[in-house]
Amino acid sequence: MFDVNAHIHTPYSFSAFASVDEALDHAAAEGVKVVGINDFYSMDGYAAWKEGCAARGLFPLFGIEFISLNAEDQAAGLRVNDPNNPGRTYISGKGLACPPVLSGEALRQLEAVKAESNAQVERMCERLNQWLKGQGSTIQLDFQEIKAKLTQGSVRERHLAKALRMAMYPDSDEPAKIENDLRSKLLKAGGAAFVPESPEAFLPMETVQGIIEAAGGIPTYPFLADDAKGNFTDFEADLQKAADILKKRGFRSVEFITTRNTTAVLEQYAGYLEDEGFIVSFGSEHNTPAMEPVKLRTRDAEGLSPKLKAINWRGACAIAAHQAGLDSLAAGEDLILSSL
Repeated sequence: MFDVNAHIHTPYSFSAFASVDEALDHAAAEGVKVVGINDFYSMDGYAAWKEGCAARGLFPLFGIEFISLNAEDQAAGLRVNDPNNPGRTYISGKGLACPPVLSGEALRQLEAVKAESNAQVERMCERLNQWLKGQGSTIQLDFQEIKAKLTQGSVRERHLAKALRMAMYPDSDEPAKIENDLRSKLLKAGGAAFVPESPEAFLPMETVQGIIEAAGGIPTYPFLADDAKGNFTDFEADLQKAADILKKRGFRSVEFITTRNTTAVLEQYAGYLEDEGFIVSFGSEHNTPAMEPVKLRTRDAEGLSPKLKAINWRGACAIAAHQAGLDSLAAGEDLILSSL
C-alpha cells in the first residue's frame, strides 16, 4: 500500500507549483507514489503528467474539475459544497482517458465554459486597472501578457492577484500571504474589482456529469465536510441523506481535501461513504499560492491515520482500474503495483 494524492492542481489551471515537473518532484521526494492531476476545465496537462510520472516511477491518475449549478438546490437555497452560493456545486471527474478522448458536443461545451471563465477574469482585470488608475497608481495589468506568461491557457482570479503582487511587491518574502490578501480585498465579492460570473460560466450538474463520462471518467462529488468551526453545509450535514441523493443523481465516487477536516470527521464520513459503495479518494488541491506538503494530512494531524490511508489506497486502485478499462479493485491494485 502506497501513499496517494489524487487531487493536485497544476499551472494548467492555478497551482502552488510553477510546473508539472515541480509538482512531481515534490511528490517523489515525499514518497507519494500515486498522484492525480485535477485541473479546472482542462486536460491539457495529461501528457506532461504521464511522462513526468513515468520518469519518476510514479503512477498517474487523470482528473478534471468543474463548477456546476443545480437549479433545484439553488431554488431551495441549499448550500451544497460551495458554502457561500446555494446550488453551486463543484464536481470532479476521476479516471479520465489519457490521451483525452473528448469530442463533439461535449468538447464544445467544455471549451465554451473555459472561454467564459477566462472572459470573466479579463473583465475583472479591466475593472482592476480602473481601480488602480483611480488610486493614482501607474500600475496597469495586461491580461494577454498574464495569460501568456503566468498561465497555460486557463486564467483564474488568482493569476490577477499574482500579477498585481509581482508588480507591487516584487521582492516580498511573503508572496502567498500578499496574493491572498489582494484577492480577498479586491477580487472577491464586495471588492473593488469583483465581477460576478455570468450564467454561462456554470453548466448544469447533469451536463458536467455527461462531459466527464464522455471523457471516460467517473463523476465525483467533492465533500467539504467540517470547516474550521465544525460547521457543515446544508447538503452535507445529514450524511445518510446526502449519500442517498448523490446515488439518485448518479454519483458513485466522492473525494475529500484532507486538510479541511479533522481526522475524526474524515474517518466518519469517508468510512461511511465507502461502506455505502462509493469510491473514496483524497487530495491536497494545491490551488492556492501556499506551498504545502504533497503527502496528505488532516487539519489536526501531520498525516493520515491507518484507516484513512487504507480508504485512500482502495479508492486509487478503483480509479486506476477504471482508467485501464478493468472491472475490479484488485485488478487496479495489481496494475499500480506492477507499474511501480
